[in-house]
Amino acid sequence: MANIRANKAWLGLCLMGLLTACSQSNGFSDLDRFMEEARAKPRGHVEPLPEFKAYEAFSYSAADRRSPFEPPVEVQLTMMNEQPASTVEPDLDRPKEALENFDLKELSMVGTLQGPSGDLYALVKDSTGGIHRVRSGNHLGQNYGRIVGVSDTRIELIEIVPNGQGGWVERPRSLTLNEEQG
Repeated sequence: MANIRANKAWLGLCLMGLLTACSQSNGFSDLDRFMEEARAKPRGHVEPLPEFKAYEAFSYSAADRRSPFEPPVEVQLTMMNEQPASTVEPDLDRPKEALENFDLKELSMVGTLQGPSGDLYALVKDSTGGIHRVRSGNHLGQNYGRIVGVSDTRIELIEIVPNGQGGWVERPRSLTLNEEQG
């Protein structure tokens, strides 16, 4: 047992000697010299970050047009020699009514009135703020629109527009009641 204790003591002394030998600062002289040189140099200047332009959003407004990445569609004009089949044309001799000076997009239906004889009149507001009373047979819009029906919530009309071949064609349109402007 005494032998084991002696061996343990001897092993402990050897470890202490080894640790003491490793703890001397002889091996760090090059590191200490580098640190001294780095501290002696003048301190550097960090450049400020460059300023970037703010992102400007782009709104693509040609979505309804042909894509430039697709080949164009060949259109054959087969109706060039044909005469217009429709005999519809606007009455250009008729005096224009007040609401024919406005585009249909500038007009809105804001209400209805019922006359003493039971006739239903529609109230139409123009872009200048004026309110007009119209009924079936009156004209409105810049495309020779003629009112064919008035209901509590809608004005039905037929416009006469050019067909692109020197003739005219009828096009149904409507104005619905706009309750927000009432």
